[in-house]
Amino acid sequence: MWVAGVDEAGRGPLAGPVVAAAVILNPEKPIIGLDDSKKLSVKQRETLYELILSHALDYGIASASVAEIDELNIFQASLLAMQRAVNQLTVKLSKILVDGTHCPQVDCLAEAIIGGDAKVEAISAASILAKVTRDREMIKLHELYPQYGFAKHKGYGTKAHQLALQQYGASPLHRQSFAPVREQLNKTKLNGYVEDY
Repeated sequence: MWVAGVDEAGRGPLAGPVVAAAVILNPEKPIIGLDDSKKLSVKQRETLYELILSHALDYGIASASVAEIDELNIFQASLLAMQRAVNQLTVKLSKILVDGTHCPQVDCLAEAIIGGDAKVEAISAASILAKVTRDREMIKLHELYPQYGFAKHKGYGTKAHQLALQQYGASPLHRQSFAPVREQLNKTKLNGYVEDY
């Protein structure tokens, strides 16, 4: 019976999916340098990502789509992505440790740990898998919608992103339930245009 660390990436952005990961580390294959993904450089995250995939006893990576975020809200969509990641694990679990204050519904014990991504190595590993996976996805999506600059800001509400949103309107990748996107859609409708999705 094993313990898995669980975390997500992408709750805050205005566009793109929310991605979660669940990781069971192998005590016989320790990974040096695990930490909260936000404290690591891109190069460090990429290196650790490959080490986690090759050294972990088991892992799962899953997401919730923009449509699910808008339908459920970002909090529930994050829990759904976590649940999907945990459900991918094939090793028998005794418990999951989740970064934050809430846990997804799973068939084992679950404990939420505030700041867990910096305290528990398995959660750190999950945060790295989720972050790298999501960043790579946003770089791919940039090719479809280059005008928004997704490759640079990964969908977060930077000044450049908000300016692009004002200039080009919302894309199908934008979360309509998020205020800056919703406001832009309302402006578009007021001006007599309706985006064709």
